Amino acid sequence: MDALFAPLASSLGASVDQVKLIFCFLIAYPLGSLFIRIPASQPNFKHIFNVLVSTFFLIPVLRVPFGVVQLLASIFGTYFLAARIKGPNMPWIVFAHIIRAMNETTLETFEITGPQMVMTMKLTTFAWNVFDGRRPVEDLDKWQLQKRVTKYPTLLEFLGFSFYFPGILVGPYIDYASYMFLIDGSLFKTVSGEAKIPSKRAIPNGRKRVAYRKMLSGLLFLGIFVVLDPKFHYGIFRTPWFLTLNLFQRITLFQFCGFVGRCKYYAAWILTEGAIILTGYGFTGYNPSGESLWEGAANVRFLNIEFPPNFKVLLDSWNINTNVWLRECVYKRVTSKGKKPGFKSSMLTSLTSAFWHGIAPGYYLTFVFGAFVTTAARLCRVGFRPLVLPPPGAPTTIAKRVYDILGTVVTILLVNYAAMPFILLDLKDSLDGWRQFGWYGFWMVGSALVFFFAGGSQYLHRLQKQREKSAESMGRIVDEKNEMSRTPGTPLVVPPLENAAAELLLKEHN
Repeated sequence: MDALFAPLASSLGASVDQVKLIFCFLIAYPLGSLFIRIPASQPNFKHIFNVLVSTFFLIPVLRVPFGVVQLLASIFGTYFLAARIKGPNMPWIVFAHIIRAMNETTLETFEITGPQMVMTMKLTTFAWNVFDGRRPVEDLDKWQLQKRVTKYPTLLEFLGFSFYFPGILVGPYIDYASYMFLIDGSLFKTVSGEAKIPSKRAIPNGRKRVAYRKMLSGLLFLGIFVVLDPKFHYGIFRTPWFLTLNLFQRITLFQFCGFVGRCKYYAAWILTEGAIILTGYGFTGYNPSGESLWEGAANVRFLNIEFPPNFKVLLDSWNINTNVWLRECVYKRVTSKGKKPGFKSSMLTSLTSAFWHGIAPGYYLTFVFGAFVTTAARLCRVGFRPLVLPPPGAPTTIAKRVYDILGTVVTILLVNYAAMPFILLDLKDSLDGWRQFGWYGFWMVGSALVFFFAGGSQYLHRLQKQREKSAESMGRIVDEKNEMSRTPGTPLVVPPLENAAAELLLKEHN
């Protein structure tokens, strides 16, 4: 089929593979509308439809037949291992099996990498869901209780789940419980089994409106990337004209390059999200005006990434489903029962994420550095934020606004710095890139960690205690003053702490 795409690729200045991938994203929209019209009373037809469409994407269009064999090895291996191994090591054995399959050399290793990464998340999550289905209910948290698998699927059900076509290429993955809710239509119903609002159709209205808006947004991000990436990219530090800029100018321009680089991911994930919504997945209820909401398939939240209040919000908004997978299948699972996850859990999770992406040194630089950034960000939030929070009911203070602005600026600087090796991949290029920007990320994170571990955490904790005592003291003065001045039988009125403090200072001055 390459002959069909070659002329278009030539006119756009893109590769044939890129054009074929976009074609798969877009053709998934009408196919999604066909999928949702298959009656819930015919679930096997839906499973077969998923298998056939995914096979069409992977073999005649993308031409990775040996890659499909590799995926099938992971799928069948997981299906039989999860069924036969009953002990607590089953999910880890499944994980090891899939990692081995990922590292097998095939003729299409590069091309099948994306689908294999998605399949890894899907199959390892399934293994943990099966494991949770065998555990006592009282030992499970909310997510584990919702996603557990208590009835083992048939092979056709499992193949349909594995090859759910809108997410087969770049994700997001879908867990087995949610997939079956989509197949039987219970995704749109309450616990009682009744529709959430009276409707002739079981499927809420507004699905197409949201889906095609996603398509337009995805194409817009794709256009931004295609037009601007040739000049503004992560390798910009190699261009002669860029080296004539001073350090401040380099760092400032580099932030824009980071945005352009992310547009490629925005485009792929948002285009996929729209197709997923057309199949019926992602419904999350209704807004106050009665319009249906379809936020359950989101894999990225653009505004929270480009204008993040802190590093945690940014991470929670980027590649959302992968973060859920890492949290539920690695972060929480490597933590001993009864203990809170700490730096060790964060580092193991970061290393798992790096290994999941591949073996290039750049991945490990990004995720190991990211673990230190996460630790520093957590310490800053615990140490500084309580000192700038206004009292309950009081307006936001200037200190809180400054804290929020600094948090956004610092987060943007660090995420673009950390992402450079992830894009460049090569060790020498990554280190050279960091050097051209003055190693600013290491100075920021390193100085923060030195401060906190050299006694800064204890110092900030003492300041917080002093602030709490001061607030309690002001509260008692306000209570006494109101009690003395109020007329018997009238309610006690407590003004905001700022007003009380100002009144007390004015009294002392007079």
